Amino acid sequence: MDIFAKFNRKNIQDRQIDTLIGLSKGVLADGNVNQAEAEFLMSWLVQNRQSSDNPIIINLLQKVSAMLEDGVLDQEESDELLAILRKISGDSAEIGELAKTSSLPINEPLPEIGFEGTSFLFTGTCAFGSRKQCHEATESLGGAIAKGVNKNLNYLVLGTYVTDSWAHETFGRKIEKAVEYRDSGVPIVILTEEHWALSGNLT
Repeated sequence: MDIFAKFNRKNIQDRQIDTLIGLSKGVLADGNVNQAEAEFLMSWLVQNRQSSDNPIIINLLQKVSAMLEDGVLDQEESDELLAILRKISGDSAEIGELAKTSSLPINEPLPEIGFEGTSFLFTGTCAFGSRKQCHEATESLGGAIAKGVNKNLNYLVLGTYVTDSWAHETFGRKIEKAVEYRDSGVPIVILTEEHWALSGNLT
């Protein structure tokens, strides 16, 4: 690629990110991301992905695609997308970072997972696929999907894109409740999506 092509590509990417920041601020104006806004954002990302290899656009497209794969943007996904767009409008360098930090209350060390006859609950956005795909993969291995965090839950799986600001997000309520049960002696395991996938040979 000659220097002019490189220069032109950089200009395109700069304009795309400027536009994306503007779009993000527009969506954030009412403090909520609805279905139509998410679909419009995905359409824009798909169109611009063809002329860009910018990791911000690639990663955001993957996340929004996973959220909309089942055709419905639920409240948890809406809140998570809102948090992502806030990062874009404020500091685009944060996008694409996977927050596997000590602030995530994952069991240490992570135990071996038994799928047969145990219950799982997923929270946050998963890299493996949509929530439905994660449920189907778990059920194919003999696991059951729980409807919420309770004393009978065996495993709470944190999606790869759960951020270190989890306590401030909607999905953080599930994590907080699981931590409370775990601290009181209930044997709930909080684990990463990666550990779930490796345990089930899903990678």
